[in-house]
Amino acid sequence: MRKKNYVALTLAAALLLSGCGNQKTQDTTAPTEAATAAETEAPTEAASEEATETQAEADTEDTASSADAELAGFEVMSYVTDEYKLVWDEEFNDYEGELSKDDWNYEAHQVGWVNSELQKYVASSDYAYVKDGELIIQPVKNEDGSYVSGRVNTSGKHDFTYGIFEARIKVPEGKGFLPAFWMMPTDENYYGQWPKCGEIDIMEVLGDSTNRQYGTLHFGEPHTQKQGTYELHGGDFSKEYHVFAVEWEPGVFRWYVDGELFYENSDWFTKREGEEEKPYPAPFNQPFHMILNVAVGGSWPGYPDETTIFDERAAMYVDYVHVYQKDSYDENVEKPVKVFNDREPDETGNYVNNSDFSEAEDLTDNENWKFLLFNGGEGEAEIKDNEIVITSTNAGTEDYSVQLVQPDMPLHKGMKYRLSFDAYAEEDRTIITAVTAPEVDWIRYFPDTKVELNTEMQTFTFEFDMEEEDDDKARVEFNMGKQDSTATVHITNVRLEKIQ
Repeated sequence: MRKKNYVALTLAAALLLSGCGNQKTQDTTAPTEAATAAETEAPTEAASEEATETQAEADTEDTASSADAELAGFEVMSYVTDEYKLVWDEEFNDYEGELSKDDWNYEAHQVGWVNSELQKYVASSDYAYVKDGELIIQPVKNEDGSYVSGRVNTSGKHDFTYGIFEARIKVPEGKGFLPAFWMMPTDENYYGQWPKCGEIDIMEVLGDSTNRQYGTLHFGEPHTQKQGTYELHGGDFSKEYHVFAVEWEPGVFRWYVDGELFYENSDWFTKREGEEEKPYPAPFNQPFHMILNVAVGGSWPGYPDETTIFDERAAMYVDYVHVYQKDSYDENVEKPVKVFNDREPDETGNYVNNSDFSEAEDLTDNENWKFLLFNGGEGEAEIKDNEIVITSTNAGTEDYSVQLVQPDMPLHKGMKYRLSFDAYAEEDRTIITAVTAPEVDWIRYFPDTKVELNTEMQTFTFEFDMEEEDDDKARVEFNMGKQDSTATVHITNVRLEKIQ
């Protein structure tokens, strides 16, 4: 494994304390270059030239450029511009079995440590090991029905502030699996317990929705998240390898899949309760380390069932991990001024776009209506005859397993709103509607409300008071999962209007 020198850019000597999520860390300091002793005599001109040439050769050898990466045999993505240098790479080529202790830590955590997950993380190469030039993280189901998996990190060994962090990965396939390539602060208490300390999720893919990848920032108090998604059309993250990356600079994050930019964000904050907000770009101006793991079960991915197979299909395969950095970064950045998207409703006072489904729009993009499947939900949606028709073949295990949403609803604190729609089902059944806050810990501005449908078109009307802070990213939801029915649902004339 090739080793490259790197320089921690800020807070290089931060202490490693327990913090966000009770994550296990170790005391360390960032590596530094050894100082050279001063010469007692002035060098001759020839000696000086020789020393200069020697130093130049050493500098060239220690700092890998993108050209070096090409020579090493891996594809350099377009986001690795000439400003970037390869400062650390792990190819998993030079050893087998246990991970290098010079570069990686094994973590150990009990069942349910976070997110209601089922696995026990064991600090053993039985569940995270190197074979044939890859890191393999292999969840296991024991005979007693318990689960074990692997989780590894670079804390105290490779910690970075800013850069490009990428890995070529094939994810596991199966209900209940949640593989992740992500980052946490090395000093998790510097800005306060999670989420105030910040979290950078480079890649998360649900094991039963392996064509969709999530890139997310967690931060703030209250807990806030900013998230982008990338969908493969005709591909599968569990069937082939893909390169997942985040580019982190002062004041901006950019997420990529196979070199394609799919999400960018500059809007975050952090503060402790009763204190002023910390200067931007906190909390993302401190050293972070990388983490690779496979969770089993949990509140987001759901839980394994009889279809979940614990063989090689359950494993995450990591071909390489690369880190690129610039020589320096300008941290003199200003937080973007948040402009509330207080868009006007249509002439009837309705904030919902394409409310009568008169336009046959793309239901997979992030504009207007979007149809989503999670946690075993199976089905399809079609706009026709001025309505949307949702046909389910599997209700899944969560209310949101089959879901129709429209985001970007501007809501103001202290205002009263009315949500209404027309709907029927081809057999009697229940659906759930709500108005939610995807970026503010998924709180409910209008709570999850069951709606009983029959075979006759009915109009449903609900009113609610907006009691939280202003939000221009609120979302109207219709959830058709986990309702003991897959009867086809017809919806039209969806309205969200301000009435006071």
